[in-house]
Amino acid sequence: MRVKWSALRLFSTASIAALLAACGQKPPPSPPPTPEVGVFTVQRSSVPVTSELPGRTSAFLVAQVRSRVDGIVLRREFTEGAEVKAGQRLYKIDPAPYIAALNTAKATLAKAQANLVSQNAQIARYKILVAGNAISKQDYDNAVATQGQAAADVASGKALLDTAAINLSYTDVTSPVSGRTGLSQVTPGAYVQASQATLLTTVQQLDPAYVDMAQSSVDGLKLRRQIQEGRLQTSGANAAKVTLVLEDGRPYTETGKLQFSDVSVNTSTGSVTVRAIFPNKDRVLLPGMFVHATIDEGVNDKALIVPQIGVLHDAKGQAIALVVGPDNKVVRHVLVTSGTYGSNWVVESGLVPGDRVVVNGVDKAKPGTVVKTVPTTLPAPAASAPAATGPNNASGAQGTASAPAASGAK
Repeated sequence: MRVKWSALRLFSTASIAALLAACGQKPPPSPPPTPEVGVFTVQRSSVPVTSELPGRTSAFLVAQVRSRVDGIVLRREFTEGAEVKAGQRLYKIDPAPYIAALNTAKATLAKAQANLVSQNAQIARYKILVAGNAISKQDYDNAVATQGQAAADVASGKALLDTAAINLSYTDVTSPVSGRTGLSQVTPGAYVQASQATLLTTVQQLDPAYVDMAQSSVDGLKLRRQIQEGRLQTSGANAAKVTLVLEDGRPYTETGKLQFSDVSVNTSTGSVTVRAIFPNKDRVLLPGMFVHATIDEGVNDKALIVPQIGVLHDAKGQAIALVVGPDNKVVRHVLVTSGTYGSNWVVESGLVPGDRVVVNGVDKAKPGTVVKTVPTTLPAPAASAPAATGPNNASGAQGTASAPAASGAK
């Protein structure tokens, strides 16, 4: 009995010690909660594509008014900076020498015509005489030649008269086009010469007005390639709409149309001149003004857009997106963008329809992390939202986004 009791006491002591030891241990920690992120599902959208180009305005018609005869300017008959009509007299040059020349030409013509009448009468008589052998055939032939010379003198006199009349009309210096006059380069009393082509003033037609823009040849090739591939839809170059922002930052109220693109590349700048035409009834556009032009190039109906807050940039400047895969793991995708559309990037490569891009909780989404996704619906771009900038403004992988740098995307 003593042995059994000792064994029982030993067992009880061990059990109590084990129980006390178990009570002193901490429970194992629970696993961390799965981070929750907001995702945007990429889908194809129709995006208008535009190009922003610097430009200079120019007049629709420019006429440099010069004198076509020599003489003294008697008076100026227009107000500088005023509108004039085509054919309106601008200057009057002293007509006295040209009136005298006209009268001389008239007298010369009258003399030649009188001589021709005499020669015609003589030929009529000589025809009768030569038929009766009263005069020689040689005399008759000489008379015919003299008659021809008299007729030529009449023709020459008429030409001289016309020339004199034209020169007299040139003493009225008229505007060749309707438009606005510039500064007068001469004053009454000045002597002008046709041989020196003295500039008197300039008349410019301002309505409509041209805007000449410079587009790089590389961007032009990109645009044409997108059209050929069917990624852009256009209704013809001449129908493309163009809008302007003036030097003071205000938009121009009228919309213009693209007219043509030059057929050659400027070898010094590597650019092609693109011209648009704008209504200019209020004369807001003056020749030589600097403007910013936006050309509607077409519609990319297969564009992939992603919110700018979902596009990050790594230390190399590469545009990246954090995409949640089918297994809910975060994967880093390198993107190539072609421009912006409102608050979105237009993605050329790096994403496919259906990809879930992290737009909220980016700091929780490290590559390889398993996350819980919450769909995020962003508002659609408003009707007045800027169109997608075309190749001329394509920032590619170097574009700047408002999102922070991807410090965790390695």
